Amino acid sequence: PAAALRPTGSGSSRSRAQPERLPMNIAALVDWMRRRAENVVAALLAIMFVAFIVQIVFRYFLNFPIGWSSELSVIAWLYMTLLGSAFWLKESEEVRFDLISGRLGPVGRRVVGFAVALCAVVLFGMALPATVKYVTFMKVESTSYLKIRLDLLYSVYVVFAVAIIVRYAWALVAALRGRAPEQADITQSTSGL
Repeated sequence: PAAALRPTGSGSSRSRAQPERLPMNIAALVDWMRRRAENVVAALLAIMFVAFIVQIVFRYFLNFPIGWSSELSVIAWLYMTLLGSAFWLKESEEVRFDLISGRLGPVGRRVVGFAVALCAVVLFGMALPATVKYVTFMKVESTSYLKIRLDLLYSVYVVFAVAIIVRYAWALVAALRGRAPEQADITQSTSGL
């Protein structure tokens, strides 16, 4: 631990094997955003649970089905999924198809990581103008029960898309600087429960 912090080699302030770290102020901002996103995801999960219980009580105990609770559950799930994956999940916690990249060394993982990041930035970037246009067009519609305008409701996808572009642009820069994506260790993976 202490030896890992010491510079290695002449003139080099950091070892090539050590992962590149974010500047302290950016790392603190990212950590703060992740904690706030976790708070939002937890609140949305609580809203979804309460709406589900209310729906069961009204439907089966009071024999009075209500639609707004189902709509609220779907909205909470949508926001929880998009905001959680954009701001809360770490790259190592994302679903990966690493059948090939998991068998590669650091250079191979860096090449694959670069290709994946480039594809994500290009594809999400190309789709972003049409996405914004479609979301703004949806102002003419609203939800059935809660009467929320769909452009306001689906604007979360624009936030998600921009966050993904920024996240993978950062991964692209890291790959160009020589940092390979971390190797997944399936012996340490958990179900998340």
